[in-house]
Amino acid sequence: MQAGVLFALLAGALFAAFPVFWMAASSFKTNPEIFELPPRVITESFSFDAYGSILSNPVEVRFFVNSYIVALSVTVLTLVVAILAGYAFSRFEFPFKRTLNIVIVSVQAVPPITLLIPYFGLIVTLGLYNTYPALILTYMVFTLSYAIIMITGYFNTLPRELDEAVKVDGASPMMALWRILVPLSVPGLVSVGIYTFMIAWNEYLFALTLTRTEDMRTVPIGIQLLMGQHAYRWNEMMAMSILGSLPVLFLFLVFQRYFIGGLTSGAVKN
Repeated sequence: MQAGVLFALLAGALFAAFPVFWMAASSFKTNPEIFELPPRVITESFSFDAYGSILSNPVEVRFFVNSYIVALSVTVLTLVVAILAGYAFSRFEFPFKRTLNIVIVSVQAVPPITLLIPYFGLIVTLGLYNTYPALILTYMVFTLSYAIIMITGYFNTLPRELDEAVKVDGASPMMALWRILVPLSVPGLVSVGIYTFMIAWNEYLFALTLTRTEDMRTVPIGIQLLMGQHAYRWNEMMAMSILGSLPVLFLFLVFQRYFIGGLTSGAVKN
């Protein structure tokens, strides 16, 4: 039984890992070599030309800069707003609290594509088309609901006596939040932050619709732009895909223990 489970897990891992391995291997090939038949898994002419071409091209480097600006801004703003909202939902009673909870949960159920045209019209009307605020504000609509739900759940696992003890010493509710609850909630905040960064970093549809010029495009759009009208630069597409995967992979590896702990703790009580 255990051998069968182990074999199934190994087969699943290989199935999931092979496309990533093939993508990495293809990024070190020349474009003609990628089309060789039979295909060669490991190239004999190992080359960093695809990576050099991308990193030496100011337009393509700009894609990465834009993605970092947007993803980091969305992550920071989402965490700040979600911390304040989560604290309010966890520790206070106020009018329409239940209604707001239902609205926040309902946002998670709305397919983003259904909001594409309304958001495009709104962004154009506000004069934000082809700007960073257009992407940041739009992404926050989809990241905030999840962040608020998770952080509220995490705060609910922390005893109220912690912040009440601080208030007895004369501290304000905000001081109790930032000095007591937030430091204790680092695993939950890290997991939410990584998830938010991933959403903003990988988003394609709204980035394509709400930007027009190459100096505002992000990495997913940059990969698509390598598909020319008459030829595809497959090795550069693979190289940019690898480079685009590194930030999320780095964050997950560094904060893995916080990420797993934060997800499980935030789901304990809501």
